[in-house]
Amino acid sequence: MPTHSIVTKSEWLEARRALLAKEKELTRTRDRLAAERRALPWIKIEKPYVFDGPSGKVTLSDLFQGRSQLIIKHFMKGPGATTLCVGCSFEVDHIEGIRVHLNNHDVTYAAVARAPIEEIEALRRRMGWKFPFVSSYGSDFNYDFDVSFRRDDVAAGRALYNFGRAPDWTADIEDLSGRSVFFKDDDSAIYLTYASFARGGEDGLAAYAILDMTPNGRRENGPYHSLGDWVRPHDQYGKGGMVEPNGRHHAAGCDCAVHDRA
Repeated sequence: MPTHSIVTKSEWLEARRALLAKEKELTRTRDRLAAERRALPWIKIEKPYVFDGPSGKVTLSDLFQGRSQLIIKHFMKGPGATTLCVGCSFEVDHIEGIRVHLNNHDVTYAAVARAPIEEIEALRRRMGWKFPFVSSYGSDFNYDFDVSFRRDDVAAGRALYNFGRAPDWTADIEDLSGRSVFFKDDDSAIYLTYASFARGGEDGLAAYAILDMTPNGRRENGPYHSLGDWVRPHDQYGKGGMVEPNGRHHAAGCDCAVHDRA
């Protein structure tokens, strides 16, 4: 429990106003950074990406759902994965309540994972998610957008993650998370405008902004010093289990080798 000075209201106001000046500067810095983000050059998407949706084939263009802007969450779930990434599930949990606001601001939000659509649909029903969630199984999409990794590419130094050479351990994990933003013009040409990975995803975690206002903060004081210390899939709180360093959650009673070693 942190030790804090106990002061009068006038003393508290003096300290609070000093902090407010720093908060205002952070706000102005964040506004400048957002403007630079929007000013990035774009990449025209030439490849005709096609995904598996719950009702059949879906193109990248279809995912815009008639809007000009698309945010894709690269969800960390490969074929046959029985564990759930706590960071990915935590991020998309933020979306359902604000999706109507995004849609009415000309933005569609969708998730893509490499797992087959049947596995994605089972997860979506379990978690109660309503946003579009499609499968890139059998396509190059995840590899082209640097969130999945072929062993040969990692070994040869061709694989990228977070805008640098992918670490050697990505050959074993195969899939990681990220976010890509696209724009579609009046001629239906599609462009990649922005992407973020790793802690870049924190921009979408409103819960962090709320926790950062509380006396105890994030309390990420466990082995990972990240959300893996405490975040669980929203249907697993209070049920035990464990989280791997890569963020994959194992339910209590899991009999896999990873859980047995924990």
